[in-house]
Amino acid sequence: MQISTLIDLGWNHFFQSQLTLNELETQLPFRVSGVQRNLIDCIGMDSENHAQQVQISTYHWRNEEPENHPTVGDWLMLDTDFQPLKLLERKSQIQRKAAGQQAYIQIIAANLDTLFITSSCNDDFNLNRIERYLAIAAETNIHAVLVLTKKDLSSDPSEYLDQLQQSHPLLSVELVNATDPESVAVLKSWIGNGQTVALVGSSGVGKSTLTNMLKGTDDQDTAAIRESDSKGRHTTTSRSLHLLPDGGLLLDTPGMRELQIVDSEEGIHATFADISELAKNCRFGDCGHHNEPGCAVIAEVEAGKLDPRRLENYQKLLLEQLRNNESIAQRRQSDRALGKFYKQAKLSAKRFKSRD
Repeated sequence: MQISTLIDLGWNHFFQSQLTLNELETQLPFRVSGVQRNLIDCIGMDSENHAQQVQISTYHWRNEEPENHPTVGDWLMLDTDFQPLKLLERKSQIQRKAAGQQAYIQIIAANLDTLFITSSCNDDFNLNRIERYLAIAAETNIHAVLVLTKKDLSSDPSEYLDQLQQSHPLLSVELVNATDPESVAVLKSWIGNGQTVALVGSSGVGKSTLTNMLKGTDDQDTAAIRESDSKGRHTTTSRSLHLLPDGGLLLDTPGMRELQIVDSEEGIHATFADISELAKNCRFGDCGHHNEPGCAVIAEVEAGKLDPRRLENYQKLLLEQLRNNESIAQRRQSDRALGKFYKQAKLSAKRFKSRD
């Protein structure tokens, strides 16, 4: 696909409205297509409206919080020498608590219109994991579509569709064979010109194969899953933004072993809207839906009208995001205290030096 305007890259009024007339006349919007350790890959238009791909240093953001570092899908404003000036506000994002012991928010991708939550018709299928992605998408109003792959390898794909229908009847679902171009073509209806779609899911569900099919190339490496347990192997090692030949943009992500949910309470309530609505009828406003008297949610479970698995996952995600939010708040407070100590120490050193 040839870029003729910024609209092809997803530029719209949301981003343009963040700039003054002078900024629009003197600065260049570039979209982040990839992030390396020290370099950021960007694509945009130069001052003569020619498409350009440039690399800029991450040094500009060295003192910023990690969630304010540019990520794939972001829009940056550059000067005419392609030096960074600022990062524009995001209209949506996928985020998680950073893996390991690090207590900060990691932005996986930014400015998405649609999220392809990819699972498969085998042992990988996991409603709890799917609901985790749904909550993350709902938090910033990203439209979610479940892409269920490997239908050609399943003797009865309807069993997976039935589970989805019972738990999330309004969820958009596409059942595909990722190796069949005609089957994958149904996904193109979700990717219009200037629209950005991200593929997320475990390793081995077919994200790289889907990317190749939608791009019409073999750029992304693929690998077979283990037959013993349907586990996949990492073939995509970094996030990248791809321009599609029929218009639109596709963001591929590596399979994530750990997706700790953070700062997504509204998204959780939206994903489990039926439980949140039932909770309004509980006797106590702070009901935890365990064994409290007058709990409308537990009553629904006992009546066989609410799947106990969904309630358990709802409670788990709320507790997890609360715990992660607290750990991040504590780290920020610690960082502020440390920064204050350094400033005071520096000021004291200056005073001591002036006495000499």
